[in-house]
Amino acid sequence: MVKNTNAMDATTKQSLVFAVNGRSFELCNVDPSTTLLEFLRYQTPFKSVKLSCGEGGCGACVVLLSRYDSATDKVEDSTVSSCLTLLGSVNGCSITTAEGIGNSKDGFHPIQERFSGFHASQCGFCTPGMCVSFYSALINAEKSNDRPEPCTGFSKLTVSEAEKSIAGNLCRCTGYRPIVDACKSFASDVDMEDLGFNSFWRKGESNEVKLSRLPPYDRKNATRVFPEFLKKDSTVGANVDSQRCHWRSPVSLEELQNLLQMEGNEGTSMKIIVGNTGTGYYKEHVHYDKYIDLRYIPKLSIIRKDSTGIEIGAAVMISKAIETLKEENEGEFSQEAKLVFEKIGDHMEKIASRFIRNSGSVGGNLMMAQRKHFPSDIATILLSVDTIVEIMTGQSRLKLTLEEFLGRPPLDSRTVLLSIKIPCWELSRGVSSDAHDKLLFETYRAAPRPLGNALPYLNAAFLAQVSLRESPTGFMLKNCRFAFGAYGTKHAIRVKQVEEFFSGKLLSISVLYEAIKLLETLVIPEDGTSRPAYRSSLAVGFLFEFLSPLIDSTVKVPNGSVNGYNRASLFEYSTQEHDRFSQTKFPTLISSSKQEVGLKNEYHPVGEPTTKTGAILQASGEAIYVDDIPSPKDCLYGAFIYSTEPRARVKGIKLNHGSSPDGVIALITSKDIPGFNLGSKSFFGSEPLYAEELTEGVGQRIAFVVADTQKNADIAANLAVVEYDKENLEPPILSVEEAVERCSFYNVPPPLYPKQVGDLSEGMAEANHRILDAQIKLGSQYYFYMETQTALAIPDEDNCMVVYSSIQCPEYAHNTIAACLGVPGHNVRVKTRRLGGGFGGKAVKSMAVASACAVAAYRLHCPVRVYVNRKFDMIMSGGRHPMKITYSVGFKSNGKITALKLDILLDSGMFVDVSPIMPAHMLGSLRKYDWGALSFDIKLCKTNLPSRGAVRAPGDAQASYISEAVIEHVASYLSMEVDSVRNINLHTHNSLEFFFPTSAGEPSEYTLPSIWERLATTSSFYDRTKMVKVFNRCHKWKKRGISRVPIVYEVSMRSTPGKVSILRDGSIVVEVGGIEMGQGLWTKVKQMTAYGLGLVKCGGAQDLLEKVRVIEADTLSVIQGGLTAGSTTSEASCEAVRLCCNVLVERLIPLKEKLMEKFGSVEWETLILEAYSNSVNLSAIELYVPNFSTMRYINYGVAVSEVEVNLITGETTILQTDIIYDCGQSLNPAVDLGQIEGAYVQGIGFFMLEEYLTNSDGLVITDNTWTYKIPTVDTIPKQFNVEILNSGNHKDRVLSSKASGEPPLTLAVSVHCATRAAVREARRQVLSWGGGNEAGSTLVQLEVPATMPVVKELCGLDIVQKYLQWTIAKN
Repeated sequence: MVKNTNAMDATTKQSLVFAVNGRSFELCNVDPSTTLLEFLRYQTPFKSVKLSCGEGGCGACVVLLSRYDSATDKVEDSTVSSCLTLLGSVNGCSITTAEGIGNSKDGFHPIQERFSGFHASQCGFCTPGMCVSFYSALINAEKSNDRPEPCTGFSKLTVSEAEKSIAGNLCRCTGYRPIVDACKSFASDVDMEDLGFNSFWRKGESNEVKLSRLPPYDRKNATRVFPEFLKKDSTVGANVDSQRCHWRSPVSLEELQNLLQMEGNEGTSMKIIVGNTGTGYYKEHVHYDKYIDLRYIPKLSIIRKDSTGIEIGAAVMISKAIETLKEENEGEFSQEAKLVFEKIGDHMEKIASRFIRNSGSVGGNLMMAQRKHFPSDIATILLSVDTIVEIMTGQSRLKLTLEEFLGRPPLDSRTVLLSIKIPCWELSRGVSSDAHDKLLFETYRAAPRPLGNALPYLNAAFLAQVSLRESPTGFMLKNCRFAFGAYGTKHAIRVKQVEEFFSGKLLSISVLYEAIKLLETLVIPEDGTSRPAYRSSLAVGFLFEFLSPLIDSTVKVPNGSVNGYNRASLFEYSTQEHDRFSQTKFPTLISSSKQEVGLKNEYHPVGEPTTKTGAILQASGEAIYVDDIPSPKDCLYGAFIYSTEPRARVKGIKLNHGSSPDGVIALITSKDIPGFNLGSKSFFGSEPLYAEELTEGVGQRIAFVVADTQKNADIAANLAVVEYDKENLEPPILSVEEAVERCSFYNVPPPLYPKQVGDLSEGMAEANHRILDAQIKLGSQYYFYMETQTALAIPDEDNCMVVYSSIQCPEYAHNTIAACLGVPGHNVRVKTRRLGGGFGGKAVKSMAVASACAVAAYRLHCPVRVYVNRKFDMIMSGGRHPMKITYSVGFKSNGKITALKLDILLDSGMFVDVSPIMPAHMLGSLRKYDWGALSFDIKLCKTNLPSRGAVRAPGDAQASYISEAVIEHVASYLSMEVDSVRNINLHTHNSLEFFFPTSAGEPSEYTLPSIWERLATTSSFYDRTKMVKVFNRCHKWKKRGISRVPIVYEVSMRSTPGKVSILRDGSIVVEVGGIEMGQGLWTKVKQMTAYGLGLVKCGGAQDLLEKVRVIEADTLSVIQGGLTAGSTTSEASCEAVRLCCNVLVERLIPLKEKLMEKFGSVEWETLILEAYSNSVNLSAIELYVPNFSTMRYINYGVAVSEVEVNLITGETTILQTDIIYDCGQSLNPAVDLGQIEGAYVQGIGFFMLEEYLTNSDGLVITDNTWTYKIPTVDTIPKQFNVEILNSGNHKDRVLSSKASGEPPLTLAVSVHCATRAAVREARRQVLSWGGGNEAGSTLVQLEVPATMPVVKELCGLDIVQKYLQWTIAKN
């Protein structure tokens, strides 16, 4: 059977023709190397495609790309990353963005309506890409003819497919659960009870009612109509010439050979492409003269199946190859061959993400592995099955084994991979077989994310023919292929010495042990590879996992035909040991979740779970962020040049070694600043906009390149060469230890430094036991807001400047810009509508970005904007404060702690930023337990590293870990249950008042003890703890842990302004100092406005919510806006608005009473018209100033988390999390629920996943989505249950409400503690095998983040070897 995946004509087009959302585009004079994202964002009105990473790693830029196949008369719909897709490759295609799925003018799609109603959008920056990814899965499922017809209102999608549809899309806000629920609501097999909290139905309603309340989904309108005008162009490749480059789409190998020959003769630069996905990994800043698109050559796009195997053209997309390998082929292949193909396909589904597999080709992946040593999964798995490749060099074609292909020196640019051939594996292949022979094939990969979208630490594929011997009984391997790759080697390898070692040997524990010792000498990562010992241990573990089930088991070979390789079905084991690696399979993604929310309507509509303001516009991509504002005429673009030296003089900057790159207009340095060289200013100090003579640290801004496009500015900045001089300079300070040696510290203002608690010496004297001078270290965490730093500055009349900034504190940017420009404050106006995420990272750092644009615009007399690329954003941001902690603790024999002493060194970086807030923040969470006495010395170290900022729960996240580390250490010392030690050290109200004298509140407000006990009941904590112990006794290679952790989190209110204006038609406009960045501030403010004005009690006053609009922050309209941070700005903004409403109601009531006397009743609109007629002032502005005595308060919550650790890989799976969080009386339970879940998942990132690593100079090296891994839909809890406790009246709070933005993040330490418990069990097991001492096994100092290598190292990199040694000795 032969099929050509890209049938086409033999002609090519001289222009590009395609459609976007049904609109036709025909481009004759265009650079075909422009990315689709650049075209959409800069040359069309469709701004839903967002630039977030620029490397295909986040999904924010995903579009649906549809191609018509004239041969089959079918349309293929697939998602692609528009940031990688080149314009030349979309000829004849129809592109659909989120606006094309649905919008405010044509009507929203039910996907968008359900995303809004399930509260699945917070900052909204990722939401359009999420919607497009899911939309693609939906329409592709509907086109399938082999699926059963679903019930009315549902699609053909399954729950599993719905969940996986967004597996490659990143979200930093929501925690994913509501997104998954919105997607699952379309699935044919969904259990409606599993769908979480939403605005469509209330708890207890029937499934029929629930379905009727959902925005209806009509399958008849599901599939898109492909534009007729494109059908004639859909199979024609582009052949376009522009001033910059040529694009060619050859249709035969002969034409390709001619093009390659011309390239060699002309000396021009050339790039061969299919999907261009390689540039996501290998960033290119070079210009090519010619692009050659291989997709229209039949030989390269062919898929051929016959009895000898499957041939796949090199230009076939990875997703198409997967489809082919997993197709049902009745009678075409043997059972063994089918299984091999299917497993290869399964493994390939873990490569990158779906939208990358849809455009990346099999051949491209292998060529990257051959030429650039890319850590390819495809190369490894195909190496194990004797794959053959065909290449073309010049006029000659050559067939090689994949092993020969990979082992050759890097092929030149004119050598083309034509196809691969995966042979058909059967028992008879290559060796004699008998009835008792079976073919085993399995693939492995260890990566930070189970579903892909992450490079592996190591991958492997094993194929073996196994023969059962009757005398002596056992298995013999006849024919082995053991391949390993991606572990820090040039390319995947076969370990032939190990293959040969097994030949002719009966499998036994001792034989396996010898083979593993041999393997250790062969799989050795090259120098410079991260975690080399861990990677080598994975090779050992995977081989052991593959072969150990065949050893020492009483085996019965099943009768009849072979079932294929599935260990459980291939061989039936009668063995005492039920512990097999694949035994504990759980769903890849979320299985179920529950949300318990108490609703109150005392202050209607405050307290109701209304949908987030603007969520539907975010889903359709119509919500406008700073970079979506159309560029004004003559707008220029900027990019920063930064220091790569920690301390050096800047002697000069050269752009591209003296020659000016394309489009560069100017280079702005400190000399060009008309006023002060000021990048940011906070309460504690300032930071220069640009380094002057001396750089203070890596990542410091040196200059600002201004060019005609953002792309040209970024390229110029990247190619810039900075000349440094370090002669006669003191060496830089690159660690907190060096800072201590050189007494390099920042001061903390005395009012901000917290007071010691109790008498340390008395507490230590009271103790029966002491642990002295224990040490722990904590690393950093990057914000990873989806929208990077961005600003637009527009010069205005009379020396004025208007700046649009994505910032949490426009007021501070306003002051900084005015100082930079040397103009009065009234000459500057800063506007901020919404942020695509902030998390503290868009406070101080954003001021410099806005100021840089303003200075450049001022100097060049034209608008200037910047959208900071992800790499520089990660380098400049600084992130969370790393720290070194030394602690001493005294405690009694029952676990009650009597004294804790802490010495903490914080790395604050080169400038002070907001570091002086850290001691107080840390003490807020450090006081979560009754330590008896608490003494501390917290020093802020000034180093030559990036300045650290306030990352969500700044200081509190680290303090939460420190507290639990101390508790765990005490429990380990006493050999007590950790939960008992936690329990005995919980505060009473008396001790709470002692530790929190200004914020403890009334005894009725201290809800932690009741929450602690309630969650134990609702989560079945005690029963599950027993079950975990049973599980651990029964399983050798997987261990579970469970942990219950409290939080006591102090927050503080700040003054905030509000302004409410009622317009003539009765509609209401609100402005507040707080900035909407996904936390639902606008939503709560709208509700409070409707409640506050509703107190006028006239007709229609109960339904004012839809009449309220909150508008963007404007520093000349509402002043004293302050900083949106610390979790309390929403409630402070609400209180400011309530004060305004009180004023307006007071003005309106006399008029209302007059009208009531006259007419008996009065409607809202009538009242407002009369007020206008009577010149009543209908605008009020107020500044909420908190009462000093009650401005601080405490938040309480408890989490129980259960995890499972794979001892072979170190992978931690979060099986279940249960949370109860006290929201006081929630202003909006839907918003608060989203904050709780989102914060918690961000905390999982800090404690478990996110490594923010630097080189020896402190320069960030995990500076992209390939190396920095935030949580994804497959790394969050499988079961995620959250209860919001509406604990009742708190008279000093805003309508009794409490904060929810940051405190829940610290609950994620429960996952870390549960992992620690599982590791402890693993170490005890190893101890029982005869290795190590008891103390070493029970005290587990687990690093943060507890990544797979960290966990595996603590469990034992040699755990397999120790087990085998123990087993051999035992036998």
